[in-house]
Amino acid sequence: MTRILATARSEFRISLRNRWVAIAVVLMGLFALVLSAAGSAPTGELGVDRLSVTVASLTSLTVYLVPLLALLMSFDAVAGEVERGTLPLLLTYPVARVEILLGKFLAHLTVLAIAVAVGFALAAAAAFRSDAGSVEGLPALWRLGWSSILLGATFLGAGYALSSLARRPSGAAGLAMGLWLGAVVLYDLGLLAAVVANGDGWFTTTAFPFALLANPADAFRLYNLAASQATSAAAGIAGAANAIPIWQSAASVLVWPVLALALATAAFRKVTP
Repeated sequence: MTRILATARSEFRISLRNRWVAIAVVLMGLFALVLSAAGSAPTGELGVDRLSVTVASLTSLTVYLVPLLALLMSFDAVAGEVERGTLPLLLTYPVARVEILLGKFLAHLTVLAIAVAVGFALAAAAAFRSDAGSVEGLPALWRLGWSSILLGATFLGAGYALSSLARRPSGAAGLAMGLWLGAVVLYDLGLLAAVVANGDGWFTTTAFPFALLANPADAFRLYNLAASQATSAAAGIAGAANAIPIWQSAASVLVWPVLALALATAAFRKVTP
C-alpha cells in the first residue's frame, strides 16, 4: 500500500503540473452551472424540485464528459512511459507492475472525484439558491456522484489497457477517441437502428435490455434515471430505465470498473520495456 500511495502522489503531482486537475474542475463546474440554469425551466411543469431536474440533466453531461476526461488522462499512462524511456527505469524499482498501475489509477481517480465533487456542489448550490425544496433531490445527486466516479474508473481502466496495447501515445490517443465515440455515441445509434429494424421482434423484447447493460455508459444512465423523479426530463432512455430492474443496472455499474482494471493489468503485464 505504501508503494501504491507513493506512486499515486507522484502521478497526482504530474496531473497538477499538466493542468489536468484545473481542466477537469473547470469543465465540470462550468457545464454543471450551465445545466443547472437551463434545467430550471421545466421544474414547474414536471412538479418536482429543481435539483432533481438538474440531476437528470447532469446525468447526460456526465455520461459524455467523465469518460472523455478519463480517457484523456489515461491514454498515455503506459505508452508515454514507453516513448519517454522511463518505463525501464520505473521497473527497476522494487514496485510490482500492478502497484504501478494502481498508483496511477488512484491518482487519476482522485482528479476525477475532485472535478465531480466541485461540479455537482456548484449545481446543488445553484439549485438551493432558487428552490428551497431542492433538498428532496440530494439522494439522487449523491447517487449520481459516486456512480460518476465508478464510470470514470471504468474508462480509466480501459484507457490503461489501450495505452499498454498501443505502446505509442499517438496510437493510444486514436484508440481512446475511438472507444469514446463507439461506447458513448455510436453504440446507442446502433441499438436504435436495430430496434427500428426489428420492430417487436426478439431483439427488441429480449436482447435490447441486456445490450444496454453491456455498455457501461448506458448502464450508468439507466441506474441514475431509474430512481429519478424527473425521468421525463430525459425522454428517450427513460422508458428503458423504467423497464429494466434497478439492481441490474447497479450491478453493471459496480462490475465494469473491476473488469476494466483487470483487463488493464493483464495488458500491462505483457508490455516489455
